[in-house]
Amino acid sequence: MSDLRLTMGAAHGRSGKTSVTLGLIAALRRKGFTVQPFKKGPDFIDPGWLSLAAGRNCRCLDLFFLDKESLVRQFVSGCQGADIAVIEGAMGLFDGLDLQGSDSTAAVAKAVKSPIILVVDATRMTRSAAALVKGFQSFEPETEIAAVILNKVARPRHEDMLRKSIESYTGIPVVGAIPKQKVPLIAERHLGLVTAGEWVKVHELIETLGEKTEQSTDLAAIIRIAAAAPPLPSYELQRQKTTGKVRIGVIKDQVFSFYYPENLEALENAGAELVFVNSLADSSLPDIQGLYIGGGFPEVFGRELEKNADLRTSIREKVNNGLPVYAECGGLMYLARRIYYENQMFEMVGALPCDVKMSAQPKGHGYSLMKIVKPNYLFRQNTVIRGHEFHHSQICNTDPHMLGTIMEVQRGYGIDGKNDGIIYHNVIAAYQHIYAPAIPEWAVNFVAQSIKYNENLLKLPG
Repeated sequence: MSDLRLTMGAAHGRSGKTSVTLGLIAALRRKGFTVQPFKKGPDFIDPGWLSLAAGRNCRCLDLFFLDKESLVRQFVSGCQGADIAVIEGAMGLFDGLDLQGSDSTAAVAKAVKSPIILVVDATRMTRSAAALVKGFQSFEPETEIAAVILNKVARPRHEDMLRKSIESYTGIPVVGAIPKQKVPLIAERHLGLVTAGEWVKVHELIETLGEKTEQSTDLAAIIRIAAAAPPLPSYELQRQKTTGKVRIGVIKDQVFSFYYPENLEALENAGAELVFVNSLADSSLPDIQGLYIGGGFPEVFGRELEKNADLRTSIREKVNNGLPVYAECGGLMYLARRIYYENQMFEMVGALPCDVKMSAQPKGHGYSLMKIVKPNYLFRQNTVIRGHEFHHSQICNTDPHMLGTIMEVQRGYGIDGKNDGIIYHNVIAAYQHIYAPAIPEWAVNFVAQSIKYNENLLKLPG
């Protein structure tokens, strides 16, 4: 692994950090670098864009999920085969769950000994930008801010004043100035940016961002900063997959795209061969012994999902016959009978005896803690599962006696503010998203249940 690495931080969210990071990754690739992207914090949408820009799966770094040593190990493992790592932060540089910012972008950068480039939204600022950067420079003196990239710069005179002010008052070099765009480059919806899989000209957009970044930044200086990062510990890394014991379907397409690559790798390492299913194009489930349905936007694609009645029927029949299914958020919604969204109703799989309604305001948003309180095949009782949730939907039109749950909400919302983790037949469906390295038993137990299901099928007559 190369020791080159950078963390892209910002003073606050919506500074244009993602667009700047995308442009930097694309520009580095144009220079011949193999770039490994990381995203601080629980997120699926930004990592989708970062993965496309880098041509490598973006990986998660989060000190809420992992302790420092485990996080460094995940980072080193993820960097294998790359020339440079680029970490995109979340929110403001020092923002975290507690007063100490123990899980902030700055804390992650310190854990992996990464220089930080601060993205500064220069809208309606000149000399005040220096005060802002100076405050960030002195707030945690042990946190190294190595350089600044200015974003949304109005004109050359604006850039000149910003650059001179910041460098004169802080001594921190300005290594880029991105011009203001007349329109937002990437559209947004209720959970953030529109997913990369829905953007028709995504590769053209990323190429354009790369060209603009190459023209607007000092790439040589940025590479020198990345190269100044100190070495990290070396680990005995074991990434060998032991696939072939069982086939697990993964519904992964433009509707359902919220998967950590670490989760899919954990299933493979536990013995699963992954078989990808398209919820819009495939008419039936393939020969599988388990099914994983991640999050996404089934409400946005409700009409298209409804039209594919054959696949919905296939899934419902398999569920009724005991197929092990693990579903998160959008996957839970898809397994319900129907979705109510913007005065419309769409028929879904009907494997769970409930409906789902969308609301304008989020029901669950942020980190979650769920205690396992009922016996199940995935998680040990009394374990507290760390995860996150981002949803505007809630189940409805169900008899609470028909749907059992295995999780007690300690932080977050789940299905009703008190419970999460619906268990029905061999389905476990939750609004909480999990990160497999933080709960290794999940993949092992899901594969084991899938093997058990397959063995039972083989015992059936005929």
